[in-house]
Amino acid sequence: MMHSTEVLVVGGGGTGTGIARDLAMRGLDVTLIDRGGLGIGTTGRSHGLLHSGARYAESDAAGARECIVENDILRDIAGECIRDTGGYFVRLADDDPEYFEEKYQACLEHDIPAERISPEEAREAVPDLAEDVEEVMVVPDGVIYPSRLVAATAADAREHGAAIYPDAPVTELLRDDGRVIGAAVDHGIGKIHADHIVNATGAWAGQLGDMAGVDIEMKPTRGVMIAQEYDGLDIVLNRARDPDDGDIVIPHAEQVVLGTTSVEVEDPDEYEKADWEIERTIEECAEMFPPAAEAPETRTYWGVRPLYAPEEAETGGARGISRGFFVLDHEERDGVEGFTSVVGGKLTTHRMMAEAAADSIAERLGVDEPSQTTEKPLYASQDPEQLDELVAEFDIDGPSDADVIGSVQ
Repeated sequence: MMHSTEVLVVGGGGTGTGIARDLAMRGLDVTLIDRGGLGIGTTGRSHGLLHSGARYAESDAAGARECIVENDILRDIAGECIRDTGGYFVRLADDDPEYFEEKYQACLEHDIPAERISPEEAREAVPDLAEDVEEVMVVPDGVIYPSRLVAATAADAREHGAAIYPDAPVTELLRDDGRVIGAAVDHGIGKIHADHIVNATGAWAGQLGDMAGVDIEMKPTRGVMIAQEYDGLDIVLNRARDPDDGDIVIPHAEQVVLGTTSVEVEDPDEYEKADWEIERTIEECAEMFPPAAEAPETRTYWGVRPLYAPEEAETGGARGISRGFFVLDHEERDGVEGFTSVVGGKLTTHRMMAEAAADSIAERLGVDEPSQTTEKPLYASQDPEQLDELVAEFDIDGPSDADVIGSVQ
């Protein structure tokens, strides 16, 4: 069977569905495929933090500014895909006060709303906060429900004419004289010819790049998340120290999600899941939030970050690799026409990543329509029941928000 489309997007996570939505809204004929259900790669195996930018404020000014901009946009367009909790950055007695001060000042410099409150005020909202809290800063962090976000974005793309195919793995990229012209797709789809192919496969971008004959220097890292029973936390907790294992606690309705570690992996499909990561994450989170030490675990899962680290950008450690994103125009970079990759980034900045990639592709295809994705709400974003129906329709089965999906009565 033969299909034709203007743009074929490979990868159905936050960025891939965002690209499909953006390009479809510009009037392009778009097809999106994913090897499994949508959003079950990095997107659906994240801790689901809606970053304010405060985590990066003192170390990555550009990334911090991107986060606060996208934080505001997602609150406007994503409705029930987002939980507006706010966040605390908490300094414990053994943590460096100069680091806390530097982060606070950097937040103010980068227009990230930040306010100091006393430990006593913080405990009014979080009675189980550790006793040795010295300083607390309030920032506009929040929670993303990735399954709903991907479902709403894919449905919005479809409303604008895009074709969406979950469970459609690429077996081969079709090439002709230095140009990628389509893909052979399994599970009865057949061949899809396209004017342009987009590689939005996240941690797997290097593998699809190999099919196109280009080298994409990915350095994926794994991280563990532990969901526990706990009813009553209504604000994101961050440890105010250099990013390390076990420094984030994400609230859900009757659970919390603890995260996370950062360990390099060779293969994003096959990697060790070490018990020490679970133990360390719980131990470290419990220093800031003592109930984590004993709360019953409901699920434990690992995700793989799609870090892009070409040799010239090496920084000497997994946590030092940029969390920024990159749009790789392979015609310009490698002499391979009809192929673009978008790599790196964070879930919070997925819409911005999608817009940047869509801008590049639209220019290649001679399309002048601008992006409209900052202004229009996502499809069904105010209806949690419909969102959860779409999650099922698109075969989204990520563990990040498994306790939330379908819980609406």
